[in-house]
Amino acid sequence: MTTLPLRVVPRRFNFGRSGRIVERNLLVYRHLWGVLISGFFEPVFYLFSITVGFGALVGDITMPNGQVVSYAAFAAPALLAASAMNGPVFESFGIFFKLKYMRTYEGILATPLTPRDIAIGEITWSQMRGALYATAFVVVMWAMGLILSPWGLLAIPAAMLTGFAFGAVGMAATTYMRSWQDFDLIFVVTLPMFLFSATFYPLEIYPDWLQIVARFSPLYQSVDLLRGLVLGVIDWSMLGHIAFLVAMLISGLIMAGRRVEKLLVT
Repeated sequence: MTTLPLRVVPRRFNFGRSGRIVERNLLVYRHLWGVLISGFFEPVFYLFSITVGFGALVGDITMPNGQVVSYAAFAAPALLAASAMNGPVFESFGIFFKLKYMRTYEGILATPLTPRDIAIGEITWSQMRGALYATAFVVVMWAMGLILSPWGLLAIPAAMLTGFAFGAVGMAATTYMRSWQDFDLIFVVTLPMFLFSATFYPLEIYPDWLQIVARFSPLYQSVDLLRGLVLGVIDWSMLGHIAFLVAMLISGLIMAGRRVEKLLVT
């Protein structure tokens, strides 16, 4: 009896098959390691700028619980959250190129892999990169004395959850893109979230109507979660933030799988 190669034998679990997508990306990026490293510097430059520049002008920030922290300690967790959001969103550019121009996924679907395997594999790959950046960022924050609580170690998995959530939704949104110009719509959404999700200023200084809007921002869920962990402000609202991001992740995965199937199979 002929034994088929391992690569074309279906496995029981989707994650095992989606791992082939991760393997393919690893093989591609082993010659593009400079691209991987470059993604680490942007958030670190932001961090240094608020520490040695803007932060010196703003001074200390008083938190709602009365805790007084430096501006750098206040803004650093938000920059980590923004980095966890932007990484998967920018990764969607590569997914669009493989979907529309390289036709990579059409060849992949000739194997036992399914559209959902492709979605899970691509999102997992983007999060492997995101985990590297998040870990490096947290290490820099620790070295600069910006992690004020042992709970800050949980900032890494919290940032990964953020990346997974935005990665799933970002891939789903990519399947609706018709041209490169359509990506401007993504920035129309992400830029206001970056500026008005209590990233640089406490939520309490916003107008009342903007506070309400900001509380429904996906990025705000991550910012408040990460800031609480790093500063040691732990409360039950964190469970709500986690539930929001998990729901965002699940809905994005389902939508991305269905959209890829609709575009490439039906």
